[in-house]
Amino acid sequence: MRRILPKNLLSLADSLSTPLYAVGGSVRDFLAGLTPSTHDWDICSPLSADEFSKAAAALGFNVTAVYRNTGTVKLKDIEGVDYEYSSFRSDTYVRGVHVPVAIHFTDDIALDARRRDFTANAVYFDIRRGEFADPLNGIAAISEKRLTTVAPAKKVFGEDGLRLMRLARQAAQLGFFPDKDCLAGAKANAALIKDISPERILTELNAILTADKKYGVQDGHYHGLKLLDETGVLAYILPELAQGKGLTQRADFHKYDVLEHSLRAARYAPAPLRLAALLHDVGKPLCMLRDGNAHEHPVEGVRLATDILHRLKAPKKETQKILFLIQWHMYDFNCQTKESKLRRFFVSNANRLDDLLALKQADFSACTDDFSPAPTCVRWKALLKRMENENVPFSLKTLAIKGDDLLTLGVAPARIATILQRLLTHTAVEPKDNKKEKLLRLALVFEKELF
Repeated sequence: MRRILPKNLLSLADSLSTPLYAVGGSVRDFLAGLTPSTHDWDICSPLSADEFSKAAAALGFNVTAVYRNTGTVKLKDIEGVDYEYSSFRSDTYVRGVHVPVAIHFTDDIALDARRRDFTANAVYFDIRRGEFADPLNGIAAISEKRLTTVAPAKKVFGEDGLRLMRLARQAAQLGFFPDKDCLAGAKANAALIKDISPERILTELNAILTADKKYGVQDGHYHGLKLLDETGVLAYILPELAQGKGLTQRADFHKYDVLEHSLRAARYAPAPLRLAALLHDVGKPLCMLRDGNAHEHPVEGVRLATDILHRLKAPKKETQKILFLIQWHMYDFNCQTKESKLRRFFVSNANRLDDLLALKQADFSACTDDFSPAPTCVRWKALLKRMENENVPFSLKTLAIKGDDLLTLGVAPARIATILQRLLTHTAVEPKDNKKEKLLRLALVFEKELF
C-alpha cells in the first residue's frame, strides 16, 4: 500500500515520534481490490492535534483547521492533496444525539477502532512500517464483503442515526452486505434517522442513488434502496413513497407493487434522473387508497414531491426538473395524443425532452423488467426525427424573426416574449411558415387575438 501513498505523507510519517496510520475508506478500498481515492486521506496517531499540526507545518503542510476538542486537523500538502487527521480517541454518545457528548483521548488503537462504525472501516495501515493493524478483524470482513459493526449493533446505530444511511450507502457502493446482527441493530434504531438534518439525509440519499458509479458495482444503487426499505429507514425519510409497499397494480401492466416498481424505475434510470424516477409514482398510494384508482397520481405526485423536496431542502433547479418529470411522465402513455399537440409540447419543452424520454423508458422497463423500447418513446423519437428533417425551430434562436423585428413592427415590448413563443409553437406544427415575412404577418394576427 505504501506505493499508492503520497510521498509527502511518507515523509511526514517518517518524521513523527509515533506511528502514523492511514485508516478508513482508503485502506478498506485497497484491501477490497478497489481503487482508493488518492486526493484525500484519513490519517491518525496518538499525537494530540497541536503536536501533529506543528510537525506537519514544519514539513511544509498547510494546516487549514485545528479542532482541539475532537483532536482533528485538516491540512493539505504542497501537491494539493487533502488530509484529515484525528488523534486516537474514544467517544461517548447519548442516544438520539448524533455527535459525541464526551471525547477521551487515548494511545490505544483498539479503543480508537471501536469509535468507528464498521469493522471494514477500522483497519489501519502503519505508514512507516508498511504493515496493517487489524484490531477488530476488519480484514476478514472486507474479504467476505461483510458489514459488521465495531461494537454491538444496537449500540453503534443507537449512537448516531446517520449511520443508518451510511450502512445503505456503503453497502451500495462496495457491494457489501450487513451481517445478521448489523441488520437487526439498524432495524431496531431506524427511528433515529428523524434526528438527522434533512440536508445530511439528502446528501446520503443522492450518494446511494449514484452508488453504482463509485466503484462500478452493478445495481449498487438498487441494493442500497432495498436496504433502506429493509431496515425501515425508508418509511421515515420518504413515508409517502414507502406507503406503496404491498399496493398491487394491474397485473396486465405491472409485475410489482407500487414501491417495488418505484425502486426499479430508479434502478433502470440514468444516474441524474434517479431521484425523479424514485418519486415519479409517489402520488399513486394516496390516489389508490382514496379513489380506488391511480388516475390523478401525476397531479398528486407533484404536490407530494413538492413537499418532500422542500422537506429535504433540495436545490430549486433540481426540484423544478423533478416536478416537471413527475407531472408529464404519463403524457401520451397510450400513444393517442394528437400529433399537433405533441409537436407543440416538444417545442415548448425541448430542453427537458431527453430527460422525460429517459424517465418514460425507465418507468416502462420497471413495470415488468421489459427492456425493449417503450412504445411512447418509439413514437416520440420518430416524430422528433421527422420534425428535425422538416427544420422545425426548437428554440427562439432558430425562429426566422427576433424581438427587434417585432419592435420595428410596432409590437409593445411587454408583448414580444408571448408572441415569439406563440410563433414558435405555430411553426412546430407548420414548419414551412418559418419565414420572416410570414411570421411578421402572423405576429400581427396573434397580437390582435391575444390582446
